[in-house]
Amino acid sequence: MSTYPTATDFPAAGRPPVSVRATLDAPLSRWLWLVKWILAIPHLVVLAFLWTGFVLAGLAAGFAILFTGRSPRPLFDFQAGVLRWTWRVAYYTYGALGTDRYPPFSLGEEPSYPARLDIVYPERMSRGLVLVKWWLLALPHYLVVGVLLGGLHLGWWGGTGLIALLSVFAGVALLFTGAYPPGLFDLVMGLNRWVLRVAAYVGLMTDEYPPFRLDLGGTEPTADAVRDGEPGTKA
Repeated sequence: MSTYPTATDFPAAGRPPVSVRATLDAPLSRWLWLVKWILAIPHLVVLAFLWTGFVLAGLAAGFAILFTGRSPRPLFDFQAGVLRWTWRVAYYTYGALGTDRYPPFSLGEEPSYPARLDIVYPERMSRGLVLVKWWLLALPHYLVVGVLLGGLHLGWWGGTGLIALLSVFAGVALLFTGAYPPGLFDLVMGLNRWVLRVAAYVGLMTDEYPPFRLDLGGTEPTADAVRDGEPGTKA
């Protein structure tokens, strides 16, 4: 059984607030990607309801932060679970096509699944930022995410965005060569990482502004690696 990285693999001092990681499974089916849109329908139905809850939880958390400076842990954990679930489904389907393992129906952490998402719970949050971060400060990122997803979506990687297009290119490569181009995988991961960082920020789960930086590859760079300019981090 493969061992996938967990949050504890990163030193606390160098751990980013939003950590997105994945391992490219091999071998991958040449043809399964053609029908994953059908196989994912049960997940899409559930996610439609979960993302309604995500928005409501974000609103409730915003009021709590405004008056107390903290996001209630149950609300935070629910939002983190929705993002985890979404990322696993996206990774299985046309957000990456990086695995043929069917995603679990779970809000919790799934250490054995090749797509992982961890968000550090902030003990204190800015009361003032909660009023402007999700609409004003995030506007530049909305423009980027709109291109990556083919418009702004609640919880689903759209079929007309750059991420989906690159994933289909990877599927075509699988169909004819049986291999997922590693450089394409690194790029797809970097774009997904950008989207998920923005989702956590506008969901009021972190005060750290998402960087305008394309961090390539399946492994999340630590803060030290980014500062030192190690390979895989692009400004």
